[in-house]
Amino acid sequence: MKIVIIKYNAGNIKSVEFALERIGTKSIVSDNIDEIKSADKIIFPGVGEASSAMAYLREKNLDVLIPSLKQPVLGICLGMQLLCSHSEEGNTNCLNIFSEKVRKFSPSLLERAGVGLKIPQIGWNNIYDLKSGLFSDIKENEYSYFVHSYFVESSTNTIATCNYINEFSAAINKNNFYAVQFHPEKSGKAGEHLLKNFLAL
Repeated sequence: MKIVIIKYNAGNIKSVEFALERIGTKSIVSDNIDEIKSADKIIFPGVGEASSAMAYLREKNLDVLIPSLKQPVLGICLGMQLLCSHSEEGNTNCLNIFSEKVRKFSPSLLERAGVGLKIPQIGWNNIYDLKSGLFSDIKENEYSYFVHSYFVESSTNTIATCNYINEFSAAINKNNFYAVQFHPEKSGKAGEHLLKNFLAL
């Protein structure tokens, strides 16, 4: 099975590659269109800023390629947000595979949410209402590792939910596109299990 991790100007790609190695899977990191098109499974991870990431995708024509992919695709963190229609980060139009919008956590809601919460959310939080084979054998309220200031609004495509300041989509799915806001590569055994589930789709 050929696994390709999409290369673009966003961090954290190496940690996904290492996580796949830990579960016995080799991968290729590439921004080459033919290489990506020939993959059996594609992972679109990233940590960074939406507008500069989209600029790189446009420069490499990946903004045209990614929505056309037919094999299973897993977006992670920024990768999830870029699959949506628009991000408030840099007022950025994204890939529009999902019609959902990416919002910034609201400081005014933060004040009402209680002491001890900060923006960004950094650390472990539980995910619930798990609705997909992506979460096969993963328990309700399992803890996953998050690092983000922006979130994808909840919708009919939501397949896992998290609450931090407000409820939001911890994971979404539409056709062959899956995406998670948390970092499975940093989420211990549950995260490894999710990666295995994705590879088995």
